[in-house]
Amino acid sequence: MTDTPANLLCKACGLCCSGHLFSWVRLNAPELDPVEKLGIKVIRNDPRQRGFLQPCSMWQSTCVIYASPDYPRSCKKFNCQVLRRLQDDDISFPEAMAMVAEILELIREIESILPGSANESFRERMIAQKERLEIKPELLPYEEELLSKTRKLLDWYIYRFGVDEFLDYEN
Repeated sequence: MTDTPANLLCKACGLCCSGHLFSWVRLNAPELDPVEKLGIKVIRNDPRQRGFLQPCSMWQSTCVIYASPDYPRSCKKFNCQVLRRLQDDDISFPEAMAMVAEILELIREIESILPGSANESFRERMIAQKERLEIKPELLPYEEELLSKTRKLLDWYIYRFGVDEFLDYEN
């Protein structure tokens, strides 16, 4: 596989792999065994929810199975708005990378003030905390900051990445 700007962008970003955009990935029945052989823990119990949880175990600051012939179809199929804009020459590669860097920095800022939890999913922890803070009568300064940054991040997910609802991606 060549390292096209689109491939470089995806491998540098990883928001759809790291659990920041989605909490799970749907798999089709024929993909279950091959994906499991790649080292991903597959959920098979319910035919409507076959897949694997995010963050993906194959995301290690880059996707280590990106070039595999068994790379999941849902992963191949998802193209965020930044990627589509890059492919359409609507933005340059440096502009796309700057957008990714900016959102990754905001995520780091949120992670630094997001309370700990047994839940591994950043996305689920962030949404749960946002919902808790939105009904709290008075917020402490760090809570106001967290709520503000969370709202900004969710807006960026919508307007920069095209994830307009926080439901799991389905193909």
